[in-house]
Amino acid sequence: MQEPPSLAELKSVAPAFEHYTTHTVLDGLWKRPQLTPRDRSIVTLSVLISRGQTIEMPLHFRLALDNGVKPAELSEIITHLAFYSGWANATAAAGVAKRIFDERGIDANQLPLADVDLLPLNQAAEEQRARMVDENFGAIAPGVVQYTTDVLFRDVWLRPGLAPRDRSLVTASALVANGQVAQIPYHLNRAMDNGLTQEEASEVLTQLAFYAGWPNVFSAMPVFKEVFSKRASLAR
Repeated sequence: MQEPPSLAELKSVAPAFEHYTTHTVLDGLWKRPQLTPRDRSIVTLSVLISRGQTIEMPLHFRLALDNGVKPAELSEIITHLAFYSGWANATAAAGVAKRIFDERGIDANQLPLADVDLLPLNQAAEEQRARMVDENFGAIAPGVVQYTTDVLFRDVWLRPGLAPRDRSLVTASALVANGQVAQIPYHLNRAMDNGLTQEEASEVLTQLAFYAGWPNVFSAMPVFKEVFSKRASLAR
């Protein structure tokens, strides 16, 4: 398993990069109180998995476990991102996670089964979503529409191994990381409906700036701004 370079190795190649890594990221960003270390780990792993960046995965799988992300939750994050970033990226992440699980003595008894009792379905909201998608895209890609309803929203999203808020956090992070801004309004609203606060959502962007890059975050910020503004208007 390839491990990321040490701070000393970074310094031997790019002293400024090592400085920013140590002082700005590790001693600064990760200690900001607006988001818990657990949430920062979920956001960061979502970026790494969704972009297939395996070099830092060992470090961040270990850190996530240390920050309170349960093995079952890591398993569900990988499964969830198979749908939102592709099977190959999830497969690569599973290979790294297997080695970390072995290292930590994590076995199948700590992981969710394939067949589980699902969370209750919000029937009205799901019917509205399914109807809108079918009207817009049913004639374009009926197979995609069918799997979106049957597998994604009426199965994956209802698996209890990852709280709905955390699934939304994973999804929104992956969308920003991959520059998929068109999907952000729906999933950011869903995240906030599931309990993510505006302050937390704002800080997610700050975390993502370092791990997904400034351009992706600046592309996402107008979308976040619009969602925040519309929700504030509705709350008045």
